[in-house]
Amino acid sequence: MTPGVGPRRILRAVERCGTAARVLHLPLTELEALELPAQAAQFIASGEAAQAADQELEKLAETGASILTYRDEAYPERLREIYDPPALLWIRGDASLLSRPIIAVVGTRHPTPYGTGMAQMLARDLALRGITILSGMARGVDTAAHRGAIAAKRPTVAVWGTGVDVIYPKENKSLAEQIIAGGGAILSELPLGTFPASQNFPRRNRILSGMSLGVLVVEAAEYSGTRVTARCALEQNREVFAVPGNVTTKNAWGPNLLIRQGAKLTSGWEDVWEELPSQIRAELEPNEGFASEATTEASLFQESPLPPAEARVYGVLRHDEALQMDEILEKLEPELSSSEVFTALFELELGGRIRQLPGKNYVRSF
Repeated sequence: MTPGVGPRRILRAVERCGTAARVLHLPLTELEALELPAQAAQFIASGEAAQAADQELEKLAETGASILTYRDEAYPERLREIYDPPALLWIRGDASLLSRPIIAVVGTRHPTPYGTGMAQMLARDLALRGITILSGMARGVDTAAHRGAIAAKRPTVAVWGTGVDVIYPKENKSLAEQIIAGGGAILSELPLGTFPASQNFPRRNRILSGMSLGVLVVEAAEYSGTRVTARCALEQNREVFAVPGNVTTKNAWGPNLLIRQGAKLTSGWEDVWEELPSQIRAELEPNEGFASEATTEASLFQESPLPPAEARVYGVLRHDEALQMDEILEKLEPELSSSEVFTALFELELGGRIRQLPGKNYVRSF
């Protein structure tokens, strides 16, 4: 809560003094000897830092969130390895997820249907195999990745560039609730009440890569925040995976460049799985029952079979390419009337199996 100090200065001061509590009770001269900026030293010496901390703890109790310090056992071990790990993490949800095998899925906020479909599919398939999916809950690829894990009925973790009580973007309020209800977690290194600010999101990206075994890039334009995450992953000695894209689309620029620079070309969960440390794979395989996964992967929807008209309409749609209403009608003209197609599309969309895009374009949800 002290202005003018970052995580490295905080951790260095705590290390030299033994505990954070001791830092809060040092006189001004000793605080300056810790190489703290004058503004920060005065804020601590005056008692304002301790007062701000007490107020934050009161707010934490009201929101149901908690904090993890760098020295807490539940603090993610992989995050401790990076150059500037957060001194504190604010968290809502299950902290034990942070120590599990994690893959971060990142990409553009404006994906193509192909990008959305690949993010959902890969997140779902990896989650089914016991890997925790991590992302930033931004629009686009991040949202699709979280939804893929939720569809697999597995917990997912979101790292925010705001306080854990400030949902951004606002349209993802329902998704945030689903993450917590599904046993997942939301975390941030920023205090409660922190609103979206452009400088917070690039810094957030080092946490995404730092907590992960690897970073999977789905779609990203030439000048994209996703490139920051990929660069952080390389600096932190993490694996980088990339889904190849159509070279004529701008969103393919980022992953295709990463592949050219040595990232692992990824078209399915197996491409990620084979790069995991053998110890991680050995731990996951007995627990996840791989022999029975084929039937689980075949369909995310475990309800009764679709009615014939809905099944036929669903059969012509794809998850990676949108079909316009006229194209659907043309494909099904010999078999179904236009009213039957309209009704089937309505029921499929209501059931969450398909999505309608602008211009009456339709894609499978998965």
